[in-house]
Amino acid sequence: MCLLLKNQEKRVSNSALRNENDMLQNENNLINEALKSTICSTCGGPPFPQKEHELFMKKMGEENDQLKQEIEKVSTLISRYKRKEISLPELELSLAHVKTFSHSQMVSGSSSHSHNHSIRVNQPMQNCDVEKSMITQIATIAMEELIRLVRMNEPFWVNSSTTQDAKLTLIHEAYEQVFPKKSHFKGPNIVKEASKYSAMVNLSGMILVDIFLDPVKWAKLFPTMVKKCETIKVFETGVLENGDISLQLMYEKMHILSPLVRPREFNIIRYCKQIGVGTWMIANVSYDSSQPNTNHHSHAWKYPSGCMIRQLPNGTCVVTWVEHVEVNDEIHTHHLYKDLIGTHNLYGAESWIKELQRMCEKTYSFFLPRIPDHESGGVIETIEGRKSVMRLSHRMVRMFCECLTTQSNVEFPSTIQDSIGGIRVSFQDITSSGQPNGKGVVAIATLWTPLPSDKVFEFLIDPTKRSKWDVLAYGNRVHEIAHISNGYHHGNFISLLKPFIPSEKNVLILQENFTSHVGSYVIFAGIDIASMNVAIRGEDTVKMHILPSGFVVCPNDQKSNATNSEGFKGGSLLTLAYEILSCSSERTTNLTNVESAANARTLLTTTLENVKKALMNYNRR
Repeated sequence: MCLLLKNQEKRVSNSALRNENDMLQNENNLINEALKSTICSTCGGPPFPQKEHELFMKKMGEENDQLKQEIEKVSTLISRYKRKEISLPELELSLAHVKTFSHSQMVSGSSSHSHNHSIRVNQPMQNCDVEKSMITQIATIAMEELIRLVRMNEPFWVNSSTTQDAKLTLIHEAYEQVFPKKSHFKGPNIVKEASKYSAMVNLSGMILVDIFLDPVKWAKLFPTMVKKCETIKVFETGVLENGDISLQLMYEKMHILSPLVRPREFNIIRYCKQIGVGTWMIANVSYDSSQPNTNHHSHAWKYPSGCMIRQLPNGTCVVTWVEHVEVNDEIHTHHLYKDLIGTHNLYGAESWIKELQRMCEKTYSFFLPRIPDHESGGVIETIEGRKSVMRLSHRMVRMFCECLTTQSNVEFPSTIQDSIGGIRVSFQDITSSGQPNGKGVVAIATLWTPLPSDKVFEFLIDPTKRSKWDVLAYGNRVHEIAHISNGYHHGNFISLLKPFIPSEKNVLILQENFTSHVGSYVIFAGIDIASMNVAIRGEDTVKMHILPSGFVVCPNDQKSNATNSEGFKGGSLLTLAYEILSCSSERTTNLTNVESAANARTLLTTTLENVKKALMNYNRR
């Protein structure tokens, strides 16, 4: 009986164990199925088998070892540079050869359960550490060099000015003894430009530092020189009043005067540091960036450059600027402008400082609490309306300067005597805010005139002379109905002009003119009265349509007693750019590219002929 009970209990126990085993097996199957369908919350990929995970961890260890070796190489190269065993170009070339493991190296031999995505997730962070270390070291060296160049005149600088202005030019032999460098470019057309200039600026030093570190504000501050500025990557940012540093990689495109001058493009490290109470240093130095959407084939290289900003008790500051570049653009820049830029160093320190001073004067005018007495009596009656018109005018200036760098699609020989470089016509889709949607045509040409540049400028800004050259005025009188002063120079102002055209009573001309160290500008655009009234009332004008045109005048550097190969001597160079709308969704009829180019060419040629004829009569007075 006992044996029977034992057997029965054993069968029951075995049955329970089988049921439990089946249940566990089912749960195990369910878990396996769930694992098969599980995805990584980070990358969305499948889970990794143990062997592949171990292989991945091994390769990650190898990568970490490689990164450590690269950091040691960078530190060794920097130490050699500090001991003056290698030059800065050799340092930069060696740093460029420091490579990290590629993704393919890290995952070679792996099966379908690869860790590719994990590498993509982790790699940028690790590569960023190496890049940040390299950039920090380069920026630190550039800052040390710039501080010495700013604070010391001897033995590096010699005064090249016969006036009271301290226009300092670099003594390359003395410089290279202390900071040995090899040329970044090779060839017969290499030019090195280095200058130093110091002046007082009517702006707070802290505000100025903030502008320099913001690419949008920076470009707006230098509309005649900076055509584009972008931050590629920010490595350090802090509260500068507390002595923190700012370190970023930037792209900058610079251009002046005319399409006959080739733009200069830089990938630069911009490093800002407070070096004392109320004193900041901003260092710029070129960097061979591996970042996407950056220029790897620039013909310009910036050696340690930048400025020292020293705050004064009265709220102004003293800025000392050093600009040091190497360029290879002689072939692409017309020789008349090449001589002008080289002789007067128009990309140099003095140009940056004087443009900064001009824009600070304009800023001061913008923030006046009331309309000055000498401006009263015009159609602008409120300070809000004055500011709104000034904002609109500044946008017009920026747009005009940008169109000077437009690449031409078609070039025509000019029929105008003393024309330089023919007529350049370009077509572009207009999609930016503040311009009419459609297709635009830009026509640009440069003319030599025997009159000095200041006399040409005075003629162009005189509203009583406008009917002699402006095709759009149809020979009718033009009357100034508003005037806004922009600084101490009598030619720096904004005006609102009304042409007396019987058949066209609804158009006004907004014009801004100014003289800078680089050249003199007269920029204008036709605006309908209804739109202009929006600005005069002080309302927002950001989306107001505007197509700017204008003149750029600069002295011809050829001496009056020396004739160049084209027969031009002395006088000035006058560039005219017209932008017109050829195709728009608001029009019932649109022009073809050929018709648009012909119209733009005719408008440009007629205007230049009128200007040339009027200038000759003006000169005989």
